[in-house]
Amino acid sequence: MNGFETIAYEKDDSGVVRLTLQRPDVLNAVNLQMRDELWSAFEAFRDDPDARVLILRGAGRAFSAGADISEFGTTPSYVEARRARHERDLWGLLVHLPKPTVAAVHGHALGAGCEMSLLCDLRVASEDTQFGLPEVSLGYIPSAGGTQTLPRTIPPGVALSMILSGDPIDANEAYRLGLVHRVVPRDQLDSAADAWARTLTQRSPLALSSAKEAVLRGLDLSLADGLALEGRLAGILLESRSR
Repeated sequence: MNGFETIAYEKDDSGVVRLTLQRPDVLNAVNLQMRDELWSAFEAFRDDPDARVLILRGAGRAFSAGADISEFGTTPSYVEARRARHERDLWGLLVHLPKPTVAAVHGHALGAGCEMSLLCDLRVASEDTQFGLPEVSLGYIPSAGGTQTLPRTIPPGVALSMILSGDPIDANEAYRLGLVHRVVPRDQLDSAADAWARTLTQRSPLALSSAKEAVLRGLDLSLADGLALEGRLAGILLESRSR
């Protein structure tokens, strides 16, 4: 895909899409233009039958330092800002993509950067990564899903401590808590993410999407309803294999 200014979108012959945040001079801070371009990129990945796995990564010294605070207060009104965000729920689009997503994280993953990684299915981090949600220090709260995804990923008490204090944790602590699945040296980050993604391209797309749906939807269901959902999805897979 061409025409993007704040991101790069590349797909290889195996179906792996590498989506790179490209505002390295501001540590890939997420501005309004990047939000719009990410929306288009996520839709393109979702709708492309040849796109199998998405790797989300950042150019330069950081994955993303969060929202671009230079744009705070620049919208015509608070109501208009909220309306625009509801009409284009970027983070909801990311978390509900029916295909696997891998975050390859390095440097700073703060605020929306940390939240963006949490909205991906799998996370591999380089040893130099710092994860944090510093919004309270700005008189705000995490609003790209952090108050909901972090306590669903690590122990709720630890998540609350991170959110209230705004203090970051390093990659090794993130791994110990279960926030990331792997930690690797910085020079191995891209190859580790690529290898993971290529492994996933060897799996059945329908099985991957069904497993993802079962887990994510099941989190909001009772055990009985979750088991029923699992059974329905398993039945669909068995039926598709018998055709």
